[in-house]
Amino acid sequence: MSIDKSLRRKNQLQRARNVLTRDERIKTLQKEERWQEGRSPFGLPKVRVLRVVVKKVKKAKEEEKPAEGAAEGAAAPAAEKKAEKK
Repeated sequence: MSIDKSLRRKNQLQRARNVLTRDERIKTLQKEERWQEGRSPFGLPKVRVLRVVVKKVKKAKEEEKPAEGAAEGAAAPAAEKKAEKK
């Protein structure tokens, strides 16, 4: 049974893979300067696959420090308006 088109992932080929193609392994070896020119593309050494993990930045703590002073200043007029309405 196949999966419906609407349920498939849009970026199916963009996910992290744990196996590289021969071409990708050669490029990685060239970047690491472990590739000798004229070498056979068969029997390549192992290449570590690095997965990119994007972590969420914790902005709440950084924003609280400058925002506390502004929040106190803004909270005082708001409190006065509520007192006036009563």
